[in-house]
Amino acid sequence: MGKTVLVSGATGFIAGHVIEQLLAKGHSVVGTVRDPGDVAKVGFLCAMQGDLRLVAANLLDADPFTAHADVDAILHLASPYIVNVKDPQRDLVDPAVQGTLSMLRAARANPRVKRVVLTSSVAAVTDEPDGRVLTEADWNSKSSLARNPYYYSKTLAERAAWDFMAAEQPGFDLVVINPFLVMGPSHTRAVNASPEVFVNMLKGQYPAVLALTWGLVDVRDVAAAHLAAMERPQAAGRYLCVAGNMSMAEAIALMRAEGYAGKLPKLDLSGGFGTALMKLASYTQPAGIGSYLRSHLGRVPQYDTSKSQRDLGIRYRPAADSLRDTLADLARWGHIAAAARG
Repeated sequence: MGKTVLVSGATGFIAGHVIEQLLAKGHSVVGTVRDPGDVAKVGFLCAMQGDLRLVAANLLDADPFTAHADVDAILHLASPYIVNVKDPQRDLVDPAVQGTLSMLRAARANPRVKRVVLTSSVAAVTDEPDGRVLTEADWNSKSSLARNPYYYSKTLAERAAWDFMAAEQPGFDLVVINPFLVMGPSHTRAVNASPEVFVNMLKGQYPAVLALTWGLVDVRDVAAAHLAAMERPQAAGRYLCVAGNMSMAEAIALMRAEGYAGKLPKLDLSGGFGTALMKLASYTQPAGIGSYLRSHLGRVPQYDTSKSQRDLGIRYRPAADSLRDTLADLARWGHIAAAARG
């Protein structure tokens, strides 16, 4: 039988796919949004087939979720994702931590809730790739308000969740999903921060090919991981979600091969000298971008996803296929020029 599931941040990139998959499996969904009457933002959700109800909630309200949490399970996806902010504490840390704790308190107040799934991030696992093979046992210990503040917000929010569970011993389980860079098709014209990287490449906003390597994962697989984390009794703890690595040079080669030329960079600064030069140049960038470049240039992530494959049954789409689907979707929404076919 289907469950009734509360999904926070319902208009988000990942949340849209989560809700679509929940409805397709016969679950009823209560989705929180800032304004249920904003047709431009929520129209795509209302067009989905199934039992969906949208309610208003704000992460910074004193008690945004309790009134809506008489459900069987909660998937908490709402959290700000901004690289450059004027006030990291106000704009990133406070809403991420307060929103997470508000949701957990709401779950505790509703005995019907048996499981909460929290969307965290690889940002809570590591601040920078350091050559070690990452597992769910690793934690980011380097980020701060000044260094990768988005990473810091995700780390503090997840830490707060596990501290809550240890201190309160509530009547529900907590399972956490930690995805890497999330790619794939979008339900709306809005560009998620991860696919926007490739839009910016095609628009010429990168001066050169840099020594950046990303761990990529498809949004549809991340959504499936959330559902499995909710449905499978054996799901427990944290789950790294990533399909594979792709360097900037590999991504550019794929885009060219697929017919997306745009203003892709040609100058290769991915070697040792170029990387040193770009690290120096990073100090001229906005704080968020600068700290990201200094902590990621020349580093290649390593990870073990056996736990998510074993416990959640996830079989990841190849990263290259996900990027192809992402590019086609960006072209469909008009963010990039359509592929030129020879």
